[in-house]
Parts: sequence; C-alpha cells; structure tokens
Amino acid sequence: MTLSPSSFRPSFFRNAGAVTLALLYTVLTFGALTVPSPAEARGKAVYYTAELAAPAKEARTIIKGMVWHCEGTSCRAAKGNSRPVMTCKRLANKLGEVTAFTAKGEELVGEKLAKCNG
Repeated sequence: MTLSPSSFRPSFFRNAGAVTLALLYTVLTFGALTVPSPAEARGKAVYYTAELAAPAKEARTIIKGMVWHCEGTSCRAAKGNSRPVMTCKRLANKLGEVTAFTAKGEELVGEKLAKCNG
C-alpha cells in the first residue's frame, strides 16, 4: 500500500485535530477536578483537637493518612475514619503524651485518656 498526498484528505486532519483537542480537554479537566485546591485542603473543619505534654517538633505531621497541624503543644486535625481513642493513641505514639483530647467537641477523660497514652 502506497500513501499518496491525495490519501490524506482535509477531513482526516479535521478529525485528527478534533480528537486531539478532545483528548487534551479531557486530560486537563480530569486533573483540575481530581486535585484539591490549596484552599480546599486548608478548609477542612477541625474535628480533633489535642494538647501535648511537650511541644511538637514539627508544625505538620501525617499519621495514618491524617494531617495534624500543631503549634507548640496544641494540635488539630480533620475527621478521620478511626475511633477517637485509636486516633489519640496514634497521636501519642508519634508525638508524645497527650494531656487533653477532643473529638467533635467531646473530651476524652479518665480511663479513655489513660488508654490513649497507654
């Protein structure tokens, strides 16, 4: 089969261009829809708050996919998938003793806070 200039008709180039533009549009819109904006990432509501016995060494710590933002001894994070006691326990294992912990405004006290640090 020999290709001659007449075998590439203008309709071929229009179709190829349309397909290329459609593919480019799909790639760009998919990326824009799946990557959260910085404002969206920062805008998540605080669900957990914690007070540590000693200041955190880093302002941002990721524990099992949960981002904790700390200033001094105060830390906060958006809602995760684990029970509050388990979330507190992971925080204590990574950052040290937790002196106070709340989940959606409910504070862990007594035995639950002891279990968090245990």
